[in-house]
Amino acid sequence: MPKGVYQIPFPENEPIFDYAPGSMEREKLQEAFKKLMDQDPIDVPMYIGDKEVRTENKLPLSPPFDHKKIIGHYNRGTAEHAKQAIDAALKAKDKWAALSWEQRASIFLKAADLIAGPYRYEMNATTMIAQSKNAYQSEIDAVCELIDFLRFNVYFMEEIYSNQPGSSSGVWNRMEYRPLEGFVFCITPFNFTAIAGNLPASAALMGNVCVWKCADSQIYSANLIMKIFKEAGLPDGVINLITVNGPDAGEVVFKHRDFAGLHFTGSTAIFKGLWKEIGQNIDIYRSYPRIVGETGGKDFIVAHKSANPDEVAVAIARGAFEFQGQKCSAASRAYIPTNIWDTVKKKLVADVNSFKMGAPSDFSNFVNAVIDKRAFDKIAGYIDFIKEQDDAEIIAGGNYDDSKGYFIEPTVVVTTNPKFRTMCEEIFGPVITIYVYNENDFEKTLKLVDESSEYALTGSIISRDRYAIDLATKTLVNAAGNFYINDKPTGAVVGQQPFGGARGSGTNDKAGSYLNLLRWVSPRTIKETFVTPRDYRYPFLG
Repeated sequence: MPKGVYQIPFPENEPIFDYAPGSMEREKLQEAFKKLMDQDPIDVPMYIGDKEVRTENKLPLSPPFDHKKIIGHYNRGTAEHAKQAIDAALKAKDKWAALSWEQRASIFLKAADLIAGPYRYEMNATTMIAQSKNAYQSEIDAVCELIDFLRFNVYFMEEIYSNQPGSSSGVWNRMEYRPLEGFVFCITPFNFTAIAGNLPASAALMGNVCVWKCADSQIYSANLIMKIFKEAGLPDGVINLITVNGPDAGEVVFKHRDFAGLHFTGSTAIFKGLWKEIGQNIDIYRSYPRIVGETGGKDFIVAHKSANPDEVAVAIARGAFEFQGQKCSAASRAYIPTNIWDTVKKKLVADVNSFKMGAPSDFSNFVNAVIDKRAFDKIAGYIDFIKEQDDAEIIAGGNYDDSKGYFIEPTVVVTTNPKFRTMCEEIFGPVITIYVYNENDFEKTLKLVDESSEYALTGSIISRDRYAIDLATKTLVNAAGNFYINDKPTGAVVGQQPFGGARGSGTNDKAGSYLNLLRWVSPRTIKETFVTPRDYRYPFLG
């Protein structure tokens, strides 16, 4: 047990390298990228307990920007491997839960320093290759945000443990923050390496054991995360990484008595399906499972008639098209007033037409490939639909090509129908739809924004009128869990803007804050009485 009250210094956000031409960082990252692309294909195992597990069913890993190249294979597991991972987690549980909190903290603080130091460029390069992120987007995500999650979570853990109840005379009240009774199942997406690392790490930090299923298209970088966790001293069985089909894993996980929690980031439809399955199996479980999910978004930018047109155009260009719009926070609908539309349109189209598109190895490319064939076909289908409609037109982009990589041009759509399909449905790609509204219908438009989508993740208001900003903030109070004033609706920073949305966008448990960590503990109140009564009679009975 701890023999002191240990304090974590307030963490600083990891500085972001900009990889400018001629910089040492740019040269080192290019070297790491080339080394990984030139090396022999790797064989990525599952990590179950103390074993690296491989199977006969090996599936290829290819960069989205060059889908004919094989960079490795992963081992497709079965339901039996999911069961083995649960068994390994439960075997490790008691010893891990009993470990003093400062020992758990040290492991994840070391992992953060490993990423910041010796693994920085390799971590970036794996994300650039596997998920087709440019150098800057990868630096923000795979390195800086993951480091921030690890360091800030440790600080938040200490903050939580320090929150103790008051005590009256003759009594000492204490609060224990126990891990959940069972294991946590973590399902992570392709688009943020930091999210993939944080979902199992945050639960494990609080003393839980985890079974982690990452997206198939993120396995290449997930493999490096596991190696770093192991090097940092994470004991065997605490986090078990499996590459099992979702339904096969779910058949085992969600029917297990010791299933204690779901930490999920992915699509709204899948999350709703998992919630239903958990509900149907509720009589099986030892306790009510914690369900934490961050799902889809149909994120907006609303410009007021007082807005600076150049600021609006840049917010759209960056908010909609960084990482090819493959962010749950990406701007995918915008509402622009008539008085500034012509100026916004001119700059936006010029900016989009100036984008270079290609492989992330060329640092001058702003736009890279979308993640895989399925995403390519879905996004291309939306673009084809738009081209056939009378109430919408494409004013920039609109082309696509998958002959070498899954490349889709950043596409700007203008519609006269505020309920047009692409104003309401999540696309998850480089497509934004703009509705031009009468400059005097601002309040009416705000209500339209609130009613047009099932999601409520991110959104922004751009205005130089403080009354308009106040009105938007109040009218859209439930339309976005992360609301931005005079900015694009992306780029939440750990420790600064805790992230999450409600409605169809998730449970709003705010990754990057103490709120998320609270979901992975089960508090126990302990009351100790120093002088115990020896007579049942109260004074009023006299």
